[in-house]
Amino acid sequence: MPELPDVVLYIDALQRRIVGQRLERLSLSSPFVLRSVEPGIDSIVKETVTGIRRSGKRIVLQFDPDVFLAMHLMIAGRLRWREPGEKPRIAPRALLATFEMSNGTLLFTEAASHKRASIQLLRGETAFRALDRGGIEPLEATPEAFHEALTRENHTLKRALTDPRMFSGIGNAYSDEILHAARLSPLKQTRAVTEAERGRLYHATRDTLQRWIDRLRAELSGRFPEKVTAFHDQMAVHGRFRLPCPDCGTPVQRIVYASNECNYCARCQTGGRLLADRSLSRLLREDWPRSIDEL
Repeated sequence: MPELPDVVLYIDALQRRIVGQRLERLSLSSPFVLRSVEPGIDSIVKETVTGIRRSGKRIVLQFDPDVFLAMHLMIAGRLRWREPGEKPRIAPRALLATFEMSNGTLLFTEAASHKRASIQLLRGETAFRALDRGGIEPLEATPEAFHEALTRENHTLKRALTDPRMFSGIGNAYSDEILHAARLSPLKQTRAVTEAERGRLYHATRDTLQRWIDRLRAELSGRFPEKVTAFHDQMAVHGRFRLPCPDCGTPVQRIVYASNECNYCARCQTGGRLLADRSLSRLLREDWPRSIDEL
C-alpha cells in the first residue's frame, strides 16, 4: 500500500501537472470505485483543479467551488500520467477511472482481482475533515504530541505505528523500517516503552520518513511516479526475510499474520530473541527456536 512518502511524491507530481488545469472528461471503468452519491460525479467535469491535499493515505483533488475528490489507493491502486497523444497501455481490467485534463490524462488503476481502491466526492470542508481518522502527522508532531498518541492505548509498537487513529500515513513497510532504526521490538507494548526508547522512536519516525521522501524525490527527478512499491533494495528489513541486516549481518526475520507480515532483525531489535510466528511456532511447539543463535 502506498504510504506517506509515496503519497507525498504523488502529490508533488500532481501539483506540477494538474493544479490550474480543467477536467475535460471523466469516465469510470468500474462502477464500484465510486463510494459516494452526493454531489454527483459529473459535477466536477469542466471544473478546474485548484489544489491537491493529503488526508492520511488519501490523495485529494480540490475543485471550485469547495468540492473534493478523494482517492484511496489501498494495496494495489496506482496513479499513471499520460501526456497528450500518449497511449495509456493499461490492461482494461486494471483501469478504474480516467481523468482527461486539459494538458494530459490521469489514470487510476488497480492491479488486483479484489477491487478495494476507491473514489469519494465530497462537498465542503466539514465533509473533507471527516476523512481524517485522527492520527497525528508524524513529520509535524512535537515530542509531546508523539508521546500522547503513542500511549493513548496499549498496543504493540507495530500496531500503534500503523493505526491511522494514532499516526497518519504510516503502514506496514515504513513501520518496519522505523522500528529497525529505533532498535525496538515490533511487539513491545507502547506503555512499556521507556523515555529513552520513546525519544529514539520519535526521531527514527521523522528521520526514516523524511529520508525516504528525499531519496524517492531524487530518484524520480521530476518524473511521474509510475513504479510505486513497498519494497526497495535499500530498505533495511522490510521485504528482506533471510537477507542480511545491513547493520549487523544477521538474517532478517519475519512474523506472518493474516495478510500482513512484520520484518525485523533479532540481533538489533530484540536482543537476539526470535519472536513467535503465530503459525510456525504453534506448529513446531518445543522445536521452535528461541533465539537467533539457536536458529
